[in-house]
Amino acid sequence: MSGGGLLVAGTTSDAGKSVVTAGICRWLVRQGVKVAPFKAQNMSLNSFVTREGAEIGRAQAMQAQACRVEPTALMNPVLLKPGGEQSSQVVLLGKPVGELSARGYHGGRQQQLLGTVLDCLAELRGTYDAVICEGAGSPAEINLRRTDIVNMGIARNARLPVLVVGDIDRGGVFASFFGTVALLSPEDQALISGFLVNKFRGDVSLLEPGLDMLHGLTGRRTYGVLPFQHGLGIDEEDGLRVSLRGTVRESNTAPPVGEDVLRVAVCAIPLMSNFTDVDALAAEPGVVVRFVDRPEELADADLVVIPGTRGTVRALEWLRERGLAEAIGRRVAERRPVLGICGGFQVLGEHIEDEVESRRGHVEGLGVLPVRVRFAREKTLTRPEGEALGEHVAGYEIHHGVADISGGEPFLDGCRVGQTWGTHWHGSLESDGFRRAFLREVAAAAGRRFVPAPDTSFAALREEQLDRLGDLIEQHADTDALWRLIESGAPQGLPFIPPGAPA
Repeated sequence: MSGGGLLVAGTTSDAGKSVVTAGICRWLVRQGVKVAPFKAQNMSLNSFVTREGAEIGRAQAMQAQACRVEPTALMNPVLLKPGGEQSSQVVLLGKPVGELSARGYHGGRQQQLLGTVLDCLAELRGTYDAVICEGAGSPAEINLRRTDIVNMGIARNARLPVLVVGDIDRGGVFASFFGTVALLSPEDQALISGFLVNKFRGDVSLLEPGLDMLHGLTGRRTYGVLPFQHGLGIDEEDGLRVSLRGTVRESNTAPPVGEDVLRVAVCAIPLMSNFTDVDALAAEPGVVVRFVDRPEELADADLVVIPGTRGTVRALEWLRERGLAEAIGRRVAERRPVLGICGGFQVLGEHIEDEVESRRGHVEGLGVLPVRVRFAREKTLTRPEGEALGEHVAGYEIHHGVADISGGEPFLDGCRVGQTWGTHWHGSLESDGFRRAFLREVAAAAGRRFVPAPDTSFAALREEQLDRLGDLIEQHADTDALWRLIESGAPQGLPFIPPGAPA
């Protein structure tokens, strides 16, 4: 017998699907329910490596943490990693299988993956009491419905009830709810079970007449009104705005332990990936993190971070076009701290041979670190552990570039020259002892009287964040009705709202 299930859809992208899914997962696991997350197809440059060496979206890894289970490739069978405006790398069950244009993917390849996606969902439902699925974009994207495998396509095939989340902070939420239902076919509408209002500010009693009218118009109830709260984002899909509103950055109000703050400037390079690496820095009291794209913004930075990217050669060109490459070179000459992570590590090297990602062949790097990078067709996907700066460190690697290091001091898998560090390891700064040791080095080199807090636990902050999401569902949603939906499926006899899907 398969476990219960629910698909959390949204009226728009970034309506709060990832957050609501994680919140429902954490609420359920606190009730003793064995629960798992699932997203059939994710488009994201923020990814994670599971213990078995599979690459999945970071949002699903965080949702697995909300469920208190180990993330696996089953939870995100299809991951699309954009490489530009026209194409994406397709990662299937954790491994890259090629590059496809949007037209090529939606023109046939996507529908071919439906069987794999349904098999993964069925395996999870056979193992867990409940599986909480996250949709993508909007289920009413009528131009893509024929090939859809992540919204109503999977809901129809797996007979999942659908809860539609709307961001009322954007405005127009009632029209969005109604229009989402009214643009679906009768068969799809039969699974749209109700609504959840997200990011509401003010007196809920003022909203209730509208919710009553929405119920009268659609025959569907609203399962909760979640209040607007700062810092509820998890490691979602893409965009600086998502990272900048990250929980640890917004909720951390503790003053610096030392006399000074430490200023961190993160270069907002094109196709930036895993920018969540710097969340652990922002979790430290007294560390101020900002994203920059102009050379003058590096002037007062105590540390410059060049993050990962899906386009290393394009990032190099961008750094040079913007004058940032020259500014970074001056910093290095002045022995001011610079950290390159993954693609950021590669651009700091002497040169790159790339016949895989950009297919540009030989490209000169910034020449800061004694490293030569060759792009291999096979992607490195590992979960390394080691020691650095006298502390234990764990991370994960996601890259095609293979580094040949010919000098400098060893630093994780990379090297260090003066006050410039480079590594392929994502997530290393989440190791508390290592992060503190690294920040002490940065502060000393920058001449700042900054002292890392002795007790900041990044893992504990993540758990607090997930508990806050669980609290949000428990306190502001009709959890009894929500559980009936998960356990029993969509209510019978939900009315059809014309006009329905176009012919």
